[in-house]
Amino acid sequence: MSAVVRVADEVRAAVDAGRPVVALETTILTHGLPRPRNLEVAREAEALLRAAGVVPATVGVVAGRPVVGLTDAEMAALATGDGVEKVSVRDLPVAVARGADGGTTVAATALLAHRAGVPVFATGGLGGVHRGASTTFDESADLVALAAVPILVVSAGVKSILDVPATLERLETLNVTVLGYRTDAFPGFYVHDAGVPVPARVDAPGEAAAVVRARDALGLSGAVLLANPVAAAAQLDVAEHRAVLDAALAEAAERGITGHDTTPFLLDHVHRATAGRSLDVNVAVYRGNVALAGEVAAALTAG
Repeated sequence: MSAVVRVADEVRAAVDAGRPVVALETTILTHGLPRPRNLEVAREAEALLRAAGVVPATVGVVAGRPVVGLTDAEMAALATGDGVEKVSVRDLPVAVARGADGGTTVAATALLAHRAGVPVFATGGLGGVHRGASTTFDESADLVALAAVPILVVSAGVKSILDVPATLERLETLNVTVLGYRTDAFPGFYVHDAGVPVPARVDAPGEAAAVVRARDALGLSGAVLLANPVAAAAQLDVAEHRAVLDAALAEAAERGITGHDTTPFLLDHVHRATAGRSLDVNVAVYRGNVALAGEVAAALTAG
């Protein structure tokens, strides 16, 4: 690890001893959920892992220093502070040079966690290929990062506001192994099934761990994406979801909203149109992914 990155003593000791550790990102804390729910959910995620005998390693940037294993006080500061930046891999040098505070995206979290020796990472949803990317070339840096970082990421697929089939095509091109957890369909974050099949399926944490070991034995450098759908009982109503998304896309087109403004607009529209129920799904997704990541981390360390 570079001297510029701080790894918490607890995280370092667990990695060195071969105990299970799971990395957690901070954009859900800094940009994804409203206050005070953001900090409540972040603390709950850490507590969930600890109760399962897993060490949490929440990743963020504090005063220009990337940290793997934030303290509770640091999490609280990021959750409540003003001017906290959203930091992807390209933004890390700028954040460090400027002494900024930042919440790390999937891409930056995966990179920093891997460099600290943490093999498993839980998030809510992965970034992907945006609708209309054939002309805008708008796709998340998450995809490129996962092509180069050998970590296992648990997510509920990608948000259905994105181009899900194109995202899976890009993941294939980038040699990212995609597994469905107890499902044959790729999940759409708010909904259990995005209507696109997954390339392979596993039905137990040990099976996912076996795929990770096989990847490492082959010397491959890409991530394993474990797509864990939200429970059917917790998803948004499928018909409502489709209607809300269609209305959001139509309004964005009518108002000429394009580029990086599109995703925040669509997510805000979904939130308002569902009277906040989409946030409840977001939290349910995250809890499920954190729990599964802990199980896979334990299976990896079990040998």
